[in-house]
Amino acid sequence: METTIPDYPRGVTFEQVWALLQEVGQKQKETAEQLNKTEKLVKRNARQMGDLHNRFGDLAEHLVAPKIHERFNELGYHFEMMATKGCTIRGKDGKIKAEIDLLLLNSDTILAVEVKATPKIKHIEEHIKRLEILRDQYRKINDMRQVEGAIAGAIFDSEVKKATIEAGLYVIEQSGDTMRISVPDGFVPRRW
Repeated sequence: METTIPDYPRGVTFEQVWALLQEVGQKQKETAEQLNKTEKLVKRNARQMGDLHNRFGDLAEHLVAPKIHERFNELGYHFEMMATKGCTIRGKDGKIKAEIDLLLLNSDTILAVEVKATPKIKHIEEHIKRLEILRDQYRKINDMRQVEGAIAGAIFDSEVKKATIEAGLYVIEQSGDTMRISVPDGFVPRRW
């Protein structure tokens, strides 16, 4: 194999090539510094998003939780226990399988509430998967209580509200400084 040395354009001096290489090196250094600043910004934003996620947990605890068991009890549930700090379900490998914002329990029913500032259609299917995981976890310990679900939100789009109800999930929406449960005529909650 023969090695060839590229021809430089006529009239280009070594000093000019050297200056160009130094300029390229400086640009690379500036690019690396900018990339470092960008990485720091991404890390800071990730921390802020984590903090925001935690604040949604606070939303569940402070806006939805205080009276939600009373609202469901008015519907005939008579919940005896409520977990307001959420519930984490882990697999045998220790990995998180599901996280539930609020859990209401009585001798017949386990009701899992997902809290979103602004619920979306995708949250319905995600919550249904959570409910299935929750049911399976309770079945493993021979607990045959029915599992039901609800989605709570500060701002419910009418399409999302309709889809939530059609999926058999309760809609819990903000009403003034409290939350109310929307139960249309003929609504039958889905049970797992």
